[in-house]
Amino acid sequence: MHMLKDLLQGVEVRSVVGDKTVQVTDIEFDSRKVKSGSLFFATRGTQVDGHAYIPAAIAAGAVAVVCEELPAERPEGVTFVQVTDSTVALGEIASAFYGYPSRHLKLVGVTGTNGKTTTATLLYRMFRKLGYKAGLISTVVYCVDEREIPSTHTTPDSIRLNEMMAEMVEAGCDYCFMEVSSHSLVQHRTAGLNFVGGIFSNITHDHLDYHKTFAEYIRAKKLFFDGLPAGAFALTNADDRNGMVMVQNTKATVKTYALQSFADFRCRIVETLLDGMLLNLDGTEVWVKFLGKFNAYNLLSVYAAAILLGADRNEVLRILSELTSVNGRFEPIHSPNGVTAIVDYAHTPDALVNVLNAIHDVLEGRGKVITVVGAGGNRDKGKRPIMAKEAAKASDRVIITSDNPRFEEPQDIINDMLAGLDAGDRKKTISIVDRREAIRTACMLAEKGDVILVAGKGHENYQEIKGVKHHFDDKEELKSVMND
Repeated sequence: MHMLKDLLQGVEVRSVVGDKTVQVTDIEFDSRKVKSGSLFFATRGTQVDGHAYIPAAIAAGAVAVVCEELPAERPEGVTFVQVTDSTVALGEIASAFYGYPSRHLKLVGVTGTNGKTTTATLLYRMFRKLGYKAGLISTVVYCVDEREIPSTHTTPDSIRLNEMMAEMVEAGCDYCFMEVSSHSLVQHRTAGLNFVGGIFSNITHDHLDYHKTFAEYIRAKKLFFDGLPAGAFALTNADDRNGMVMVQNTKATVKTYALQSFADFRCRIVETLLDGMLLNLDGTEVWVKFLGKFNAYNLLSVYAAAILLGADRNEVLRILSELTSVNGRFEPIHSPNGVTAIVDYAHTPDALVNVLNAIHDVLEGRGKVITVVGAGGNRDKGKRPIMAKEAAKASDRVIITSDNPRFEEPQDIINDMLAGLDAGDRKKTISIVDRREAIRTACMLAEKGDVILVAGKGHENYQEIKGVKHHFDDKEELKSVMND
């Protein structure tokens, strides 16, 4: 229980109508969850304006309301706090309500288009192997030290974020590594959090259904680095043309990493084999159980961040050699007859190119590449023909199939993808709506030494069709067919 005036410390308040000494038992932005003693936040979402639900929240027992516009009717006994932005206030007050947990953790955020999950997860695993207790907030899973919690969002809402970090503090965690999505930055879900470091991976066309333009998408990512405090580090990819744009206005100490450019932390791929790569990290060679240039970037950023956090360099290099791939990220499955399947979350043109290039680096022309790929429904349509084109460019056979169609017709999505192919591409491309049948067909076409890439879903174990999630796991399907 907290007194309202204590929660408002540090919050930019325009006006208060009512008693600031009222006791608040919990905080909510969903009127359906409000109970007696709640502080309700009237936030403006993309679909719903929380101001319309103020009466419902009061009826359910809310003792105070945070809002941007004071309602005409203000019942006695309810305190109204007017702020400029309710979502920002939600983050700041949630942080106060849970005892400012991020101040008691070394919190590092990872943002960018590709590589966020791998980087955050490997940092979590790295620091646990270094002997620390740590938390993880990722697309795949949330972790409070050893305890795993199913993930609902890449970056949860402000209340859930602070609640989980409070649990991490209670469990004795020293570190927390979290993915920071562009959506969460625009929606101010990270407001009130205290970061000791931020990492930028790369930026390519994604989420343009939400951000509308690439410039807006860049601006959203940049918000994270603009908000980092002095004393934190901002680690950016110097090989990405927008890498320095991200950090141009940050108060944090800027550090760079690169495979091609001059940078504070450097890496070179020495050798690539089927079971891993030999990397040269700042002059020291280390064997890692990962493949692909994109993973070299991920591992370099993990190495650099660990050093910036004060970890012993030799220990970091030793642990890097022990780490294994993250669920659904370039995850190999081998058949008894010599076919290898790769399951990867690649759902952007750039990510698809990265994965296919990594496969070719290993094969060196010795086997065929068969790619099974689709695109999600009700998302950026502009990337669909590009995805198909990139798949055709770097594959011997392509099977265009369904991903998560959501509320679109799968065949319509497939047609959008096929529109990106010329006559030559179409000769080696087939379309199969049923994803299970598409995977089965790819396995039938594959011979010894070939590689099948099943892209787009990675760790996801469902297909979303007409608002209903149906169990579907690419890895399960592959294992079922390959071991027949």
